[in-house]
Amino acid sequence: MTEPIYKRVVLKLSGEALAGDKGHGIDIGMVTKISNEVKKLQQLGVEIAIVVGGGNFWRGRSTEDMDRATSDYMGMLGTVINALALQDSLEKIDVITRVQTAIEMRQIAEPYIRRRAIRHLEKGRVVIFAAGSGNPYFSTDTAAALRAAEIEAEVILLAKKGVDGVYDSDPYINSSAKKFNTLRYIDILNMGLGIMDSTATSLCMDNRIPLIIFGIDKPNNIVDVVLGKKIGTYVKEE
Repeated sequence: MTEPIYKRVVLKLSGEALAGDKGHGIDIGMVTKISNEVKKLQQLGVEIAIVVGGGNFWRGRSTEDMDRATSDYMGMLGTVINALALQDSLEKIDVITRVQTAIEMRQIAEPYIRRRAIRHLEKGRVVIFAAGSGNPYFSTDTAAALRAAEIEAEVILLAKKGVDGVYDSDPYINSSAKKFNTLRYIDILNMGLGIMDSTATSLCMDNRIPLIIFGIDKPNNIVDVVLGKKIGTYVKEE
């Protein structure tokens, strides 16, 4: 199969994915690799929105001594740094990109406006959503589910570092861990699998947005998933 099976996708990238093997900060080589895969998707005619995390700089729950809202806002700023790095990398390979932030910072990015985002996608531009949902107490996974619903994306691609799907236990600890090829949203909630937080999972379930969880370490996985190859774990309605 050489034709994509999805027309409009949301790609969720964790901050850890952008850190590569460094574990923190930004690994330019990894960012370049991801950018090249995004360009391949664009050349196939896929409309691509990206939601980035910020865990390579700061996690909202990193410290119990700090006010939770303040800590979450710091995490949102980390996502903006990642978004700008990814935008720069994409534009160096001639992929027109727009960053939209849920917290207004007009000097460096557009504010998030749903209709404008959709118009960018229709024109073939990549749109990167930064600063999560703009609200503390909500993860970037929830932001990915929210933006996917708003722009009517057909699927959310959860690109994970170090895993190739969803298992019933940690495969690094339990050599007998079982990988799931398919799951239902309710299974994620009932089994506490930790793919996404419960708010994000419920939002996907309510809006019937499929999820595909796969590893980002293997070259071309992002493209292969959109081409319909059986990679990772597929989550859908019953």
